[in-house]
Amino acid sequence: MIRFSERLKELRTDANMSRTQLAEALLVNVRTISYWELGQRECNLEQLAKIARTFGVSTDYLLGLED
Repeated sequence: MIRFSERLKELRTDANMSRTQLAEALLVNVRTISYWELGQRECNLEQLAKIARTFGVSTDYLLGLED
């Protein structure tokens, strides 16, 4: 099963977006993006919804529950 951290990094890089750009879009610290992508921390539900809207995907997709 694909992990959230892998999906997030894949979506960000496919969008040619830097960690800094994503952090600015989500109103979080760039270090937070790094923690999420490295699987060291998990985002809350509000942030999960923001990420899904930013990339135009479902939260199930982000969580690896669907392809």
